[in-house]
Amino acid sequence: MLIHVVQQGQNLYGIGQTYGIPYEDIARANELTNPSRIVVGQALVIPVPSRYHWVLPGQSLYVIARLYGTTVEELARLNGISPNSMLSIGQRLLLPQRRKPIIDVFLYVEPREAIIDTIVQEVRNRVDDLTYLGMFSYEAQRDGSLKAPVIDDIPEIAARAGVLNAMVVSNIENFAFSGDLAHVFFTDQTVQNRLFENIVRTAKRFGFSDIHFDFEFIIPADRELYNTFLRNARARFHPAGLTLSAALPPKSSAALTGIYGGIDFKAIGEICDFVTLMTYEWGYSYSDPQAVSPLNQVRRVVEFAVSQIPSEKIYLGQNLYGYDWKYPYPPKTGVAAKALSPQQAINLAINHNANIQFDSVAQAPFFLYWDNDGVRHDVWFEDARSIQAKFNLLKEFNLRGIMYWKLGLAFPQNWLLLKDNFTVRKR
Repeated sequence: MLIHVVQQGQNLYGIGQTYGIPYEDIARANELTNPSRIVVGQALVIPVPSRYHWVLPGQSLYVIARLYGTTVEELARLNGISPNSMLSIGQRLLLPQRRKPIIDVFLYVEPREAIIDTIVQEVRNRVDDLTYLGMFSYEAQRDGSLKAPVIDDIPEIAARAGVLNAMVVSNIENFAFSGDLAHVFFTDQTVQNRLFENIVRTAKRFGFSDIHFDFEFIIPADRELYNTFLRNARARFHPAGLTLSAALPPKSSAALTGIYGGIDFKAIGEICDFVTLMTYEWGYSYSDPQAVSPLNQVRRVVEFAVSQIPSEKIYLGQNLYGYDWKYPYPPKTGVAAKALSPQQAINLAINHNANIQFDSVAQAPFFLYWDNDGVRHDVWFEDARSIQAKFNLLKEFNLRGIMYWKLGLAFPQNWLLLKDNFTVRKR
């Protein structure tokens, strides 16, 4: 696959001619609703069998060679340049053919009764690309019982496709993560034991193979209590034939204070069979406009994570959404930005004829538009370039796989590039 960024004056027919393929193939691959309408700055995946790398800030032939497991000399030979060449940002380099890395893919699904039929069909569409499907979420109650999501026959659909089902257990109470609720499970042994029994019973009933704790906003003083809780969970789950995993926040240091102070990367990495990094939400509903998962920030989290946890246990988290911020922005108004899928963002840019720009540091696309009332909007989202940058990061650190939040948000380019970059493991 190649990535083409639309330039002024280009149309899909001419782009197809440039790459020697019918424009209909490009439209189909990118799921364009109207092939006659594209916008400047739009990134298109071109379905042709070639491998290229676009040079990022600070990258040299040496860095790129290490990233792809080749040599400076081989890269120079393939591209007809000197091994000592200085590279320019955005320069396209041909890469040698190589075996694709094998990775795990973990995808959260959040089924809701009102749209369960749509979610079930989405599961059917995606199972071939998955290793784990994480059912979000079984909400742990204060008495140790579980409030179950609507799951329909999703676990059976996944299992028939060779996908392992993960049972996501959360500390959500009244629609928000609660550190106080988690504290109950950490300190009341009777409630903790009851919770574990209910988890094992539910897992056996529905065929879950992994128990995935998504406990967030842990009180910093409960740091070791959470570690002990997870150790107890492992001791209960492993004999029952269940693996244990946990979601970790985007922490970039061993700080013991703040909203992530209750999370001990090193201990949790030792206790769990694997972990998922929630490397997103720098830009969020109530923030100023910015990238949801800027590459420079994601890199800092990954660098810290691999210093604490073996890379073969780590999944890189990736959002399948962006946000549309309306001026004046949320910190001033308290009005949440609107979440939207990458495909919705593209259509919005097309409808407003808004040129898409690209932040080279965050490695993320964005655009501005003015609505019918003359109010400014800032949109940041994901595209082929931003997801390829995350795939490159995953390869660079040799991580176990990628985790997506969440199913149901259209991003066809992601799935095309996932298959182009990796072979998905079925465990």
